Amino acid sequence: MASIFTRIINGEIPSYRIYEDDRFYAFLDINPLAKGHTLVIPKAEIDYLFDLEDDLIAEMMVVAKKIARAIDRTMDCKRVGVAVLGLEVPHAHIHLVPINNLHDIEFSRPKLRLSKEEFEAIAEKIVSALED
Repeated sequence: MASIFTRIINGEIPSYRIYEDDRFYAFLDINPLAKGHTLVIPKAEIDYLFDLEDDLIAEMMVVAKKIARAIDRTMDCKRVGVAVLGLEVPHAHIHLVPINNLHDIEFSRPKLRLSKEEFEAIAEKIVSALED
């Protein structure tokens, strides 16, 4: 059975797309720790990040860096934190979370509840910064 992320890639489940190419897909986390919290995933359905081939994981980090810079330019944050948990969805992924202090990236914190319009506006800002 396809992971929820594969279903998002295939358009079966809607997402707020930030980036897509032939190997990767990035989208806003719908249970974000902060506005702009983005997930970067490979299109290949591989459960564990460290099972990715070397070239794929290296390219994934370059894509994450590009997106993090766009998040940094558009969200109110000091840095973009990076987290790899890998337990919640059986599909390799990297969390990019705008942060201002260490506690901003604690996944036990309550998640934000944003409207569809807020998600769309955030996605549009980040995508525009990627195109600059």
